[in-house]
Amino acid sequence: MSNFTHINKDNNPKMVDVSAKKTTKRTAIAKATLFLGKEILSQFTNDELITKKGPVFQTAIIAGIQGVKKTSELIPMCHPLMINGVDIDIKIVDSETIDVFCKVTIEGKTGVEMEALTGVNITCLTIYDMCKSISQEIVIKEVRLLEKTGGKSDIKNG
Repeated sequence: MSNFTHINKDNNPKMVDVSAKKTTKRTAIAKATLFLGKEILSQFTNDELITKKGPVFQTAIIAGIQGVKKTSELIPMCHPLMINGVDIDIKIVDSETIDVFCKVTIEGKTGVEMEALTGVNITCLTIYDMCKSISQEIVIKEVRLLEKTGGKSDIKNG
């Protein structure tokens, strides 16, 4: 018998049954650091860069929100969720680096850590896609869960 929650008694994959869990407000915040380099960030005006593909940060935020909503389609054991809110924030850290934050909120029976992590990754990948014609030196660096509240336990990593 496995200690993994997503393996049944016959050692086959399963989706965890959350029907007995209590509905609570749950949030998760994920963060990614993205190295863009001076060549890209020097072209920003008023915290935005307009490329041939459109406004980079605004487009990336919309893509990140879409990623949050599609997490259960991408990760096999994630439950489809009724998302209450998604807030994606992009901060320019210095002349080469930005931080991307994704906060997801629901009232539900399962957490939204994977949704927050997916949202932050899709946001970064969209920025990469929209800026790759300017520079090939973009690096998606540390991606991590900063905070999770609701459910059995709360986590605060930063």
